[in-house]
Amino acid sequence: MPQDIYDKIMMLAKRRGFIYPSFEIYGGVAGFYDYGPLGSQLKLNIENLWRKFYLLKDNCIEIITPTITLHEVLKASGHVDEFTDFTVDCKKCKQSYKVEDVIDDDIGIEAALKENKVKCPNCGTNLKDAYPVNLMFSTKIGIGSARDAFLRPETAQGIFTDFHLLYRYAREKLPFGVVQIGEGYRNEVSPRQGIIRLREFSMAEAEIFFDPKDKTHPNFGSIKNKELYLFDNEKEIKLSIEKAVKTKVINNQALAYYMYLTQDFLMTAGIDPKKFRFRKHAPDELAHYATECWDAEIFSERFGWIECVGIADRSAYDLRSHIDSSGTDMYALRKYDNPKTVEVKKIVPNMGKLGPLFKGEVGMIKTLLENMEVKDTKKISVNLDGKTIKIPNECYKITETKEKVAGEKFVPHVIEPSYGIDRILYCLIEHNYHEGKKKEEEYRMLKFNPIIAPIKIGVLPLISDERLIKIANEIDRNLRDAGITTYYDESGSIGRRYARMDEVGTPFCITIDHDTLKNNTVTIRNRDTTKQIRIKIDEITSYLASKVN
Repeated sequence: MPQDIYDKIMMLAKRRGFIYPSFEIYGGVAGFYDYGPLGSQLKLNIENLWRKFYLLKDNCIEIITPTITLHEVLKASGHVDEFTDFTVDCKKCKQSYKVEDVIDDDIGIEAALKENKVKCPNCGTNLKDAYPVNLMFSTKIGIGSARDAFLRPETAQGIFTDFHLLYRYAREKLPFGVVQIGEGYRNEVSPRQGIIRLREFSMAEAEIFFDPKDKTHPNFGSIKNKELYLFDNEKEIKLSIEKAVKTKVINNQALAYYMYLTQDFLMTAGIDPKKFRFRKHAPDELAHYATECWDAEIFSERFGWIECVGIADRSAYDLRSHIDSSGTDMYALRKYDNPKTVEVKKIVPNMGKLGPLFKGEVGMIKTLLENMEVKDTKKISVNLDGKTIKIPNECYKITETKEKVAGEKFVPHVIEPSYGIDRILYCLIEHNYHEGKKKEEEYRMLKFNPIIAPIKIGVLPLISDERLIKIANEIDRNLRDAGITTYYDESGSIGRRYARMDEVGTPFCITIDHDTLKNNTVTIRNRDTTKQIRIKIDEITSYLASKVN
């Protein structure tokens, strides 16, 4: 049976130092892979290109937060209750499966289970008794009186819990965006798709905070005539961004803008436009936090259409949940032209009554009460760690005061583009993988865009002549001093060395030959065209820097 493209790519990736199975000497474990010397550099280059789009083009700010996250945070966000997959076990061969992976696309999970149409892919046994499994890895913080925690399933919550600090950093102006690149963890039921479905994976997420009354974007005018590749679940269409918003195919400017930024990033990185589309989530597949979501899907010859980016309108869900759970003021202010005097109801806790009644929880309850917006003066309750606690009347009093206010408080809405870096990396390898024959010998080439290529320049003395080697080493050092990654190679025929560089995606090679000794010039070979030009040694760095950056 001939190898498919995935097998070819993974063999090349392992042999050339892109991707290794984790813990291989101990038999390995599904859902974990290592990035080798070239893979780690490729991944870093993809992430840094992403940063150029979000930090430079879009003027976002970047933070780093812990990968271990408190139970209270993920309870408030809904992940403790909602982050589940329906799972079914095969009693015969002892395998477990995610139900949606083992049913036909045209039948729902409930219908499949009810009609007894779920079969084990391994042994064909009918599968029954599906049950929900939470996908988060649980852990403890501390010894003794330890606190419950999880490895984070997304980087977003660290941004949301810092919002009140970041809002001040942004000088209380909306919109503003915050990004984070880091690891996420999901205890996948049956990860059998290489680096497409990992248990530890890399995410690049942006949370852009907007006034819900104004979901426009300051850069929208510059991209409104660009076209998006959309899929309406029946056919693929191209539609201008302005028309997509006007006709409510996409509900607001902000969401449409970040869809285009995503498309532009992926095309720049090297995704084939013919194998790319945005697909809108149907109402029954929206995440618990989303009001609208579009997936950027990339086509793989092995896996079909893969969701690589989700661009969601999370509305005020997360900030509202953390306000209710923690009692922290995470509101933004919509300023009035002139301050207004308003009547305000405040809750004054009676600590003499609250203390004996709630003991260790009294501090949090006091904070929640003091920051509460009073709507119903007869029934006061707080939400603490997912529990609703009624506060007896004798534990507080309500006062009315007049205050001068500069504006009205509101909970910002959030647009979130969330990128799966590992999936994008695999798709970039597949889309840029080429093979064929040269002089009856098989060859393989990765046509990476120079900006993401792990090695930018191969430096190759034509033969092992000490004079050529000395010049080659000087050129190699000068390029590295200029921040350009190189690979020096003097082993084997020049044709073999070109082939090695082509196989790992190196866009240019410099050959130092005997003409170099005569006129101080070298040959620069273009990977994609195989054309060669001669150039003066003192022009190499500036010439190649313009090509690879």
